[in-house]
Amino acid sequence: MLPPVATDGPYLSLRTFRQRPFTLEELVRQGTVPRPVAPVLAAVVAARLAYLVTGGTGSGKTTLLNTLLGLVPTTERIVLVEDAAELRPVHPHVIGLQARTSNVEGTGAVGLSDLVRQALRMRPDRLVVGECRGGEVVDLLAALNTGHDGGAGTLHANAPTDVPARLEALGLLGGLPRAALHAQVAAALQVLLQVRRGSEGRLLESISLLVPEGPERLVTVVPAWVRGRGLGLAARALGALLRERGVDVPPILCAVWPGSAGPS
Repeated sequence: MLPPVATDGPYLSLRTFRQRPFTLEELVRQGTVPRPVAPVLAAVVAARLAYLVTGGTGSGKTTLLNTLLGLVPTTERIVLVEDAAELRPVHPHVIGLQARTSNVEGTGAVGLSDLVRQALRMRPDRLVVGECRGGEVVDLLAALNTGHDGGAGTLHANAPTDVPARLEALGLLGGLPRAALHAQVAAALQVLLQVRRGSEGRLLESISLLVPEGPERLVTVVPAWVRGRGLGLAARALGALLRERGVDVPPILCAVWPGSAGPS
């Protein structure tokens, strides 16, 4: 930023990334993810549940998503769609697509919505949108509703309960009415991973499920696990989702799902 926009002289902001993303075990050792909860994250990836990593700016959304993408089986193809290339998962089969702004003549722009649609032609096993911040959320939901399980993305939200309203706002930018948006979300997304940044560092704050409720089937956020409080109302439902997909139920969830230590 240069004067007069920068009031006290030029400002230079640099965003840097680790050359190698954190492993899940490293996140456990540094306290970001509690050890009993780590198998739940691994099970979500193994079960091909679609999830969003949510949180405020600088809370560690990209860091956690990088780690989880590294858990994807090496036989699967990951297609990344990003506004700016930030995700660098440790995986042998990654295709990265980056949006492009228009030139000085106002032409040549390639937006995230265009990239999401083109990504579907690449036979992705996992479609990932680095950050949903506009109408591209409509294309992502449409893609996840056409048989593309295990998709993921990040979303700015100060709390899990803010996510439905945030998705509604983004859906309107893409021309999707409220009722249609909730129907798409209920069919496409299952899990929310909320992260926050505090004095003790970046922490996984909660794991929640997106559940349609009421006569209008509007999506609400129901916690399955919350840091400092333990298991929530959706813990049993999360265990059931994992069982349905043939994935072992992690020990922490077996407290509310007795006798389900293995797939059904």
